[in-house]
Amino acid sequence: MAGAHRQEAVEDRSEDGSSALPECGDSIDAMTFEQILEMDDDEEDREFSRSIVYGYFEQAEGTFKKMELSLAKGDLVQLSSLGHFLKGSSATLGLTKVKDSCEKIQHFGARKDESGTNEEFDDNKSLRRIKETLTVLKVDYAEVETKLRAFYHDSGP
Repeated sequence: MAGAHRQEAVEDRSEDGSSALPECGDSIDAMTFEQILEMDDDEEDREFSRSIVYGYFEQAEGTFKKMELSLAKGDLVQLSSLGHFLKGSSATLGLTKVKDSCEKIQHFGARKDESGTNEEFDDNKSLRRIKETLTVLKVDYAEVETKLRAFYHDSGP
């Protein structure tokens, strides 16, 4: 019976092999997120992937608070570290836009340009860029949080 259920799930996938995620555009890499979903024992309750995603929500919210505090202190080193930290967990889930913004914060905090290749000697400019990027990051995060909560049939925090 489990094999028949698995076959139905495969047939419900789109042509590119992604799961029944809502249309996510460039916000969520469906193939990466599908790898997380494949670890679920039960496709109905998705306990394993749900725990990872909801743990990420808590981690992201806490990191945003730490970023705000570090921004107020002008602590570029800490901002770079926090950007790097959240970039990794965002990449693991396939949260592309969130990951990209985190990477920019990591670079700006390291006194580099957006790409991380050129030095930036003006700390105030780096802090302004981080502030702008953090605003975008929070918007992108809210978008994927809404989509993922809908995927898990949850209306919100």
